[in-house]
Amino acid sequence: MTILFFARRFYPEIGGVEKHVLEIGKRLVKKGHRVAVITELEKNTNGLDYHLDSRSARLTGKIGGIEIYRINAGKDDWFKKFRIWKELWRLRKIVLNADVIHCHDVFFWYLPFKILYFTKNVYTTFHGYEGNFIPKEKAIIMHKIAEVLSKGNICVGDFLKKWYGTKPTFVIYGAVDFKKNVTEEFNSTLAKINRVIFLGRLEEETGILEYLKALSILKQRGTNLALDVYGDGSLKAESINYSKEHGLSVNFKGFVGNASEMIKDYEYVFCSRYLGILEAMICSKPVFAQYNNDIKEDYLKMAPFAPFISISRDEKEIAASLKNVISGKSKLNTDGAYGWVKDKTWENLVNVYLKLWSIS
Repeated sequence: MTILFFARRFYPEIGGVEKHVLEIGKRLVKKGHRVAVITELEKNTNGLDYHLDSRSARLTGKIGGIEIYRINAGKDDWFKKFRIWKELWRLRKIVLNADVIHCHDVFFWYLPFKILYFTKNVYTTFHGYEGNFIPKEKAIIMHKIAEVLSKGNICVGDFLKKWYGTKPTFVIYGAVDFKKNVTEEFNSTLAKINRVIFLGRLEEETGILEYLKALSILKQRGTNLALDVYGDGSLKAESINYSKEHGLSVNFKGFVGNASEMIKDYEYVFCSRYLGILEAMICSKPVFAQYNNDIKEDYLKMAPFAPFISISRDEKEIAASLKNVISGKSKLNTDGAYGWVKDKTWENLVNVYLKLWSIS
């Protein structure tokens, strides 16, 4: 079967959707399917929104057996959708010849083709919500259009049903590489004592400043923790300045492609996104997640693994939760977290996609 994915970003860029499409695609190729991805051409790779895992990685051709087609969508403005449609028209033979078309959030890319090829099956994965904002009516309508015109859909998180009214065919929360990550060393005493790892973009929705403020509160109360930050974003300069002003031991590492492999070396994990949380859970590490609005609260609290992690609104709650865990007053159920996540493998997630597409 020929499977075509539409995704705004793809490897070697770093992010949850990028990794999701890559890992699913590689495994589909191993099963004998032809897989192609149409994605945007990297813009300014020195900027905050576009970043490469490896400068030597191939931007076109094949990656892991996946055929890559990059379109020049230009800047983010009102005309962008027309430039995308023009670029896709140039690649229309790829679209026409695909047996399965699957959109990762960007269903509007395929909208004109749905009119032209109405009987052709298309599917959608809804990965999240609009950045740091409560979804507006336009976003809800676009989700509903994608749902209605798709033969089936996958929702990453139950919160999408509540906030967008989406009726999912399947609900997932991401996946982990079981064979790669699960080793006895994760339960050893080799982790860096009193060291924390932060995973995610340095933006408001990932809570970087709240985590730093929590460390400052703990320092004032006699508990010093060192933090390594793996990520980049618009709040980097402010985060660096805050750390210096408050004498915090924080090392900003930038975007690192294999950051998840380093989780095992830390005692605690700061993360508020599903993929990073699952990768911490498979390492049996205590996770401290933060939310800053109602939809992010549901994103975390409606997840089935919510009882196994710490979920906080602000720096005071983060600091209190950390202090309780450090002092032994309370304990996060890392064994329960590991038990829940251990079968959430990429191989099993591929089977969800195949079931959605009715492919054996």
